[in-house]
Amino acid sequence: MPTWITVAEGVHQRRGGPFDLSVVVVEGADGLLVVDAGGDPSEGAEILADIRSRFDRPVLGLVNTHAHFDHTFGNQAFRSGVPDVAIHGHALIARHFERYEGPRVAAWRLDPSREPGRAWADVELVPPTHPIDAPVDLDLGGRAVRLLPQPPAHSDTDVVLFVPDVRVWVLGDLVEESGPPMYGSGSYPLTWPDVLEALAADMRDGDLVMPGHGAVVDRAFVARQAGVLRVIADRIAGAHAQGLPADEALAAHADWPLPPEGLTGAVERAYLALDGEPLEQGGTRDA
Repeated sequence: MPTWITVAEGVHQRRGGPFDLSVVVVEGADGLLVVDAGGDPSEGAEILADIRSRFDRPVLGLVNTHAHFDHTFGNQAFRSGVPDVAIHGHALIARHFERYEGPRVAAWRLDPSREPGRAWADVELVPPTHPIDAPVDLDLGGRAVRLLPQPPAHSDTDVVLFVPDVRVWVLGDLVEESGPPMYGSGSYPLTWPDVLEALAADMRDGDLVMPGHGAVVDRAFVARQAGVLRVIADRIAGAHAQGLPADEALAAHADWPLPPEGLTGAVERAYLALDGEPLEQGGTRDA
């Protein structure tokens, strides 16, 4: 069963589902802003119904922290369940859908056995109705929420939310707490540490940070995860500089700070970047 905690006044986190997804609800006098929609239409409908049962306020909008399926494939439930709801997200989500999520769903429909845990028969890819490529302030009625598109990192569609009156940050999969960071479809391993370092520099001690999956963390956690990703980026770049082929880069070190079996995508994507290849064309790995 999903669990709810109140993170700060009027800011709530719902954890649950097959991916331990953090769904965030921010309350304002005029209504609610919801963050992330789940990995298929039924999960999106469940999230929306749960929110409606707990909060006696209208849903004003939905924010996608990035394009990956486990955060966006529930979008259609919000559009059908709240026809006028605004969906906010990075301006590149529609392109990401075309290059990654769309082909992945098409392949699944041809052979569902390739990912038997998915329920994608009725998925419609619903990109943001309000795409952003610069910071945007949303007024929920007596409460502002700032949406901050990020440079390429976990993906090229990452958006951070900041609720300034209670100093709460929602980072999506830029940080992970209940599992290791994922170098999934469209990741940018070499610049991801830069993004986290910049965010940590903007945070204060005492700020609360919600990851895409897992428990609430703090500025120190973000800084530590930035350091882990920096080690990985530097080691992969070093292997490339030494002329090691991609399939030998991980063998160059025995003490990776994350499980090496999860770093194959990082090597693939980093080598593409270091070879000057267009990253937006590479790979369809899991989110």
